[in-house]
Amino acid sequence: MSVTAVTSRVAEIQGVLSQLGAPRAPGSALAAGSFRTAMDGALATALAPAGAPAAAASPGGARVVAEAEKYLGVPYVWGGTDPANGLDCSGLVQLVYRNLGIDLPRVSRDQAQAGRPVASLAEAQPGDLLAFNSPVSHIAIYVGDGKMIEAPRPGLSVRVTEVSGDLTAIRRVLPESAPTVSGRASAPVSAVPYADLFNRAAATYGVDAGLLAAIAKQESGYRPDAVSPVGAQGLMQLMPATARGLGVSDSFDPAQAVDGAARLVRDLLDRFGRTDLALAAYNAGPGAVLRYGGIPPYPETQNYVRSVLATVGGTP
Repeated sequence: MSVTAVTSRVAEIQGVLSQLGAPRAPGSALAAGSFRTAMDGALATALAPAGAPAAAASPGGARVVAEAEKYLGVPYVWGGTDPANGLDCSGLVQLVYRNLGIDLPRVSRDQAQAGRPVASLAEAQPGDLLAFNSPVSHIAIYVGDGKMIEAPRPGLSVRVTEVSGDLTAIRRVLPESAPTVSGRASAPVSAVPYADLFNRAAATYGVDAGLLAAIAKQESGYRPDAVSPVGAQGLMQLMPATARGLGVSDSFDPAQAVDGAARLVRDLLDRFGRTDLALAAYNAGPGAVLRYGGIPPYPETQNYVRSVLATVGGTP
């Protein structure tokens, strides 16, 4: 880790030390031995080498908040990055975004430089990062309505609380808007099988409902029992490993299949920024798109992309 990052970590330590003198509810004081253990862990973390960055994929703000809410009640531990043992403020933020495919720096001061600035709390959106103090020594995730999720300080747990304190920066890591087919807003579909499932998934994940329906038509001909020669299953033809990664327990269940496929398409659109590349990745895998720097030169994939776009009436 660089000297700058270590200095940032020391600033965080100083910030938390300054908070330890603040009044706390009875019974919330941290034992001296526990604090020493947490401090030792923080120093070890600060001096540890940084890992390789992960590939970025941008979820929606609601998904960021939902992911963060999984850790409500996890105790604060200085230097904590494992929810089984405890989390500190920047450990919580880094973990939440990493789980959604976005790599952020380890310490709050560096996290407060990620993404784009937001002018005021009135313009903040769920999923934005809220940084506190100067230099920054605390960070939280905005959930909307003037509230945030934070790992506050020793003796307390991850919680939802009102935004308060010396708010010095608001950063937006997520994209301003989600890409759609031909740049148009998603319109509901009606004259196709499972239209209600496509419309529901489109509203949830910001994916064009017509695009989801076109994928289902191309993949399975709207057959929920379809199985391909290579083992892809169900209405949306999810491979078993892909389905497991999406949390789909039964690819033959149309509701699960459409929901999982919509999340996959959303991530691919965010990753590649173009509908044709997202479709190519759905068919051939993201690795193939990255390897060839575009739609792979596979006749099947090229025909697949053309056919789906022709069905939905869209362009990249």
